[in-house]
Amino acid sequence: MRTLIDPAKPPSSKAPLVWALGAAIPWAVLILAQMIWFAIDQQMVWLHGLAAAVTVLGTVFFVVVVPMWRYRVHRWDINVDSGTPAVYTRTGWLVQERRIAPISRVQTVDTYRGPLDRLFGLANVTVTTASSAGAVRIVALDDDVAEQVVAQLTDITAIGEQDAT
Repeated sequence: MRTLIDPAKPPSSKAPLVWALGAAIPWAVLILAQMIWFAIDQQMVWLHGLAAAVTVLGTVFFVVVVPMWRYRVHRWDINVDSGTPAVYTRTGWLVQERRIAPISRVQTVDTYRGPLDRLFGLANVTVTTASSAGAVRIVALDDDVAEQVVAQLTDITAIGEQDAT
């Protein structure tokens, strides 16, 4: 029986900041909406206070706690030395998921860079396989690391003898 490899490589050290900023945007909109609501309607101050308290707790949790938690969980690895070369990922924060994509099943390798990713020099790599479970995503890599991963996976899959369809 083979033992599963636990992925060891973390995302970029900039990932928690990018995730925090991405989470802060909707919370900032909510805070602005609550400020406008309070300016328009100053009755039921207790309700405004309750809404503000929930918003502060939500903001702290999703902007401070969750990005750090995600960073501790998210891992990835590419193992070509084993009997079955594969891409390994572990993602999530509340619900965690481990994905293993055998190299022989890889069909495409893509990169994605959102606005915050580009601002901080990060990229996400998507490995599409011949699987109904969907693509495997390696998130928040430094641009140069993402390019190396894409090149490595492209080279490995080009050498493969089997068609991944």
